[in-house]
Amino acid sequence: MIERYDRAMAHKDAGDFEAAVLELAEIVAMDDNHVLSHSALAVYLQKLGRGDQAVTHARRVTELDPNDAFAWTQLAVICQRCGLSDQGDQAMARARSLAGGAGGPGGPGGSDLDQRPSGDAFEV
Repeated sequence: MIERYDRAMAHKDAGDFEAAVLELAEIVAMDDNHVLSHSALAVYLQKLGRGDQAVTHARRVTELDPNDAFAWTQLAVICQRCGLSDQGDQAMARARSLAGGAGGPGGPGGSDLDQRPSGDAFEV
């Protein structure tokens, strides 16, 4: 599975988001609990204009790790970018709650959200 994920990242690095999405989709078809693949799919599908699918994968990340403030932040951003501002606001409220009420990434007070690795799968 690691090799497939690495291939997906290589496709993404080459600018081929469609190939990356195909590779990642095969990973989640084999293992629906692969958080990194769902997270990356959410980002790449949103970039490809496939908002409904992007939101589905971002939601799956929050189902797999419901106490991860970053997962909720990613869902919030993707919802906002896909025109789902009410859902985005709810997801951001959950992220802030999990982060102890901090203002979120870059906000006053800082938070655990600021400590998340900056890998490509986490790019929103």
